[in-house]
Amino acid sequence: MTELKTAHFNSFDDTELAWHEMGEGRPLVLIHGYFSNAMTNWVRYGHAKLLADAGFRVIMPDLRAHGESAKPHDLAAYPRDVLAQDGFALIAHLGLTDYDLAGYSLGGRTSVRMLAQGAAPRRAVLSGMGLDGILDTQGRGTYFRHVLTNLGSFERGSSEWLTEAFLKTTKGDPVALLHILETFVDTTREELAAIDRPVLVVTGVDDDDNGSGEALAGAIPGAAFRAIPGNHMSAVTRAELGQAILDFLKS
Repeated sequence: MTELKTAHFNSFDDTELAWHEMGEGRPLVLIHGYFSNAMTNWVRYGHAKLLADAGFRVIMPDLRAHGESAKPHDLAAYPRDVLAQDGFALIAHLGLTDYDLAGYSLGGRTSVRMLAQGAAPRRAVLSGMGLDGILDTQGRGTYFRHVLTNLGSFERGSSEWLTEAFLKTTKGDPVALLHILETFVDTTREELAAIDRPVLVVTGVDDDDNGSGEALAGAIPGAAFRAIPGNHMSAVTRAELGQAILDFLKS
């Protein structure tokens, strides 16, 4: 069994954040999605072990307001683009200079924000994210704000009910997660066009929650696109996600 280690550090503003590590070798930073955490996105379904067994040092932060990281209720702890700032703080804390970067859903968007601000991984994988969710972050933000401010009111089986059920499984903090929505920053087509490193976009074949993944790949020079089975909630559980990331990083 590949050993999983957890540690904490203080980010740029002293907020305590957690990260989890598995494996040794080339550093790979994996960023999870909204309402989720590193364990749910990357460890539970075997993606982290697959990558660790292939020779990567898999580094999986719990985003601010998620997982084992701090969940402050003070809105001042949630400036715009804070998740990207936390990503840079972790990379600096670990002293990473040559690494790869990947994210799912909000993790994919956070990876884009880091790339737009000068992050320099050798390669990047943007998964569970489409072009609309990058250009107009408030589209999905409005949906999640509706869920978080009306908990307990949704019809069983509805999209909102399923989202709330996922929130319960990850023991999410609604107040902190609502504040996260205030941190979202749109990325322009010009910023996407300026990304100058190899990028793979991976989305479920039935995932249109954030628009088209293929269109996102088309907006980034030279980016590749790969579809895997599933929708936004199920694609992350599929072995094909970890395999797609591994294939790209090894290519």
